[in-house]
Amino acid sequence: MVIERVHAVFFSATGTTKRVVEWLTGVLAEQLGCGTATVDFTLPAARQKRYVFGPADLVVFGVPTYAGRVPNLLLPFVKSGFLGNGALAVPVVLFGNRNFDDALIELRDCLQNSGFCTVAAGAFVGEHAFSRTLAAGRPDASDHKEASDFAVRVARKVQALSGAPTCPVAVDGCSPIRPYYTPRDRHGTPINILKVKPKTSDACDRCGTCARLCPMGSIDPADPTVVNGVCIKCGACVKGCPRGAKYYDDPGYLYHQHELEDQYARPAKNSLFV
Repeated sequence: MVIERVHAVFFSATGTTKRVVEWLTGVLAEQLGCGTATVDFTLPAARQKRYVFGPADLVVFGVPTYAGRVPNLLLPFVKSGFLGNGALAVPVVLFGNRNFDDALIELRDCLQNSGFCTVAAGAFVGEHAFSRTLAAGRPDASDHKEASDFAVRVARKVQALSGAPTCPVAVDGCSPIRPYYTPRDRHGTPINILKVKPKTSDACDRCGTCARLCPMGSIDPADPTVVNGVCIKCGACVKGCPRGAKYYDDPGYLYHQHELEDQYARPAKNSLFV
């Protein structure tokens, strides 16, 4: 099967999903001898349009895993913002060392329902949005090597196709999709952090970086201490602030963060499906 272009399509608040998707896209394009293009729908403006592909396209489509699934506030756009028209697709999810649960199968099904034909899929480990120690430095050189080998296998599969595959790639996960993962305290009581928002320390110099990085457009650029909209706890403002002025102090959030760091310190493995 002849592919004319490989597209890197992703939501990536802290850059880990972007790194993996662009790496895979580059190797695939090299193997297939074609060009590349990018759709970064991290910021709100990019989610105001619909993206259309066709049978000569191969799309590497990446999102982070939030609570074991595709981020809930992104899900409507993932479902409606892309039209495959028979394009091949490789769904990719990043997860912060705990588990990707049903994120990959959910993303695969979204793409299939939008007219894509999924030929391979991958769940890669990346530094957790809540932490600087959980899966720190991932994806690393070893992950990139594994991603390269995976991309070569995908390219060979694509080249051997005589037409679009009739069945979606088989991946781990449950169908129907399970509810979003619920953090709990030591007594088993659910911890609700949905309405938690970041705070701003006196180190802030009002440079506006956090407002520009916020994928929900929720931080007031005129006053970065004000979060007018929803916060998805993506880590963009905390990890992207050049002064280290953004932080969370909610007890439930901090308990969940430390629980994750304590229970999932072991290096998780990537899961690849071709």
